[in-house]
Amino acid sequence: MKVLTAEQMREIDRRTIEAGVPSLILMENAACRFVEFLERHYAPLEKQRIVILCGKGNNGGDGLAIARQIRLRCRPAALDVVLAWPPEELRGDAEANYRMLNLLGVPVHRGIEPRMRAATLVVDALLGTGLAGPARGVALDFIREMNRGFPGAQIVSVDMPSGLCEEGESVLPAHTVTFTAPKVEQVLPPTCDRVGQLHVVEIGTPPEMLERDASLWLSLSGPARFRRLFEPRPRGAHKGDFGHVLVVGGAEGKGGAAAMAGWAALKAGAGLVTVACAEAERRTVTSLAAELMTQGWFDDPGEKDIVALGPGLGRDPELVSFAQRMFAQSALPMVVDADGLNALAGTAFRGPGPWRVLTPHPGEMARLAGCTSVDIQADRLGIARRFAMERHVVLVLKGQRTLVAFPDGRVFVNPTGTPAMATAGSGDILTGMIAGLLAQWPDHREEALLAAVWLHGRAGELAAAELTESCVTATDLLRHLPAAIREAAA
Repeated sequence: MKVLTAEQMREIDRRTIEAGVPSLILMENAACRFVEFLERHYAPLEKQRIVILCGKGNNGGDGLAIARQIRLRCRPAALDVVLAWPPEELRGDAEANYRMLNLLGVPVHRGIEPRMRAATLVVDALLGTGLAGPARGVALDFIREMNRGFPGAQIVSVDMPSGLCEEGESVLPAHTVTFTAPKVEQVLPPTCDRVGQLHVVEIGTPPEMLERDASLWLSLSGPARFRRLFEPRPRGAHKGDFGHVLVVGGAEGKGGAAAMAGWAALKAGAGLVTVACAEAERRTVTSLAAELMTQGWFDDPGEKDIVALGPGLGRDPELVSFAQRMFAQSALPMVVDADGLNALAGTAFRGPGPWRVLTPHPGEMARLAGCTSVDIQADRLGIARRFAMERHVVLVLKGQRTLVAFPDGRVFVNPTGTPAMATAGSGDILTGMIAGLLAQWPDHREEALLAAVWLHGRAGELAAAELTESCVTATDLLRHLPAAIREAAA
């Protein structure tokens, strides 16, 4: 699912109108889809007391059309429409919908009356994607009214929570129903936490409109893209059909990291997993999972399908040099994390051809990019995209709304995850899951990678729901992985 900026959305609307879909029809379709959402989530609407707050632009026009649709379809217990600006300031489609609403005899108020405070449902149609900077003046007053003036009501925003930007106040809805595609502010932090539950509905934009210049656009990752990976396996399958993962890590005292990565690869479905680690750590590895095999770092890797490089590898100069050579010379696809990333930091490395998946957190990303963590957090999207393109690697930049950037410029936003995953070993689990899924699906690597990142975050959410955010440990993610897979496969 494509993610658009406000400018891109306006351009798509322009192209759609030029292609023959009148703007008034797009607004009518948006109103229909929005009312259908209300009918599903707040049934029966006949019993709701609804207040719709409208601005003077297209978002306000949507709100006026929604009011008309509600009036015609369900006649709720109370329906009040509030226009934040004088009707004389309405233009175009918003003015047309104002006139149509008047023909039905629905009064439009200029302010919030005391009796409206008893509303059970508030529709926010004040400001849309055209906002530049924080809301001020009348708009800010109405935003504050929506957030604080209707104590018994749920708020649903039309297309965009009014005022949503990094600075300033915005409406805090329970749901946002957005049109055609998610918007950047709705899926990336810090504003993504202020949209409630996001719902995307189609209003008549031709799908091909979303595919132009796709390499420079964002996409939102989700099960629809990788669901097929979790169809039932062939009845005659055997372990050799699902790949052999080699985890390289586990220096003395750090065997647990390599063991967790190996165990995660197995739980993600890999047929075989071998952990190359210090001899002193082999018992630690096999005590976590007897199914894991072990070998030495410098042993012949044999017939493996993918390498997971770095969990617990340490920073011994000999191992650092070994990791650098393996990254540059191995013909196998590779997932690189932790000390594998540290080995690459400060070098002018570039992906040698086969898939190289780097999975840094912001601190590791700062070392790779030669900047600070503050720089990374200030421009996660731009840095991730440029780095993947310049270094010819696939980059999984971890954090809230993990980004998956490909060398061709495409970036996917992963919507799953929770602060409960901020615990030792979570990254090792992700490394193993990525390796395990890539090993199984060499012909569908992109889908397998996106699946691993999504499942990792979703398993964390499920673990947090059961255990609280404070009590989740890394291996708890693997206990909840089956439920996450069932959800993705449904």
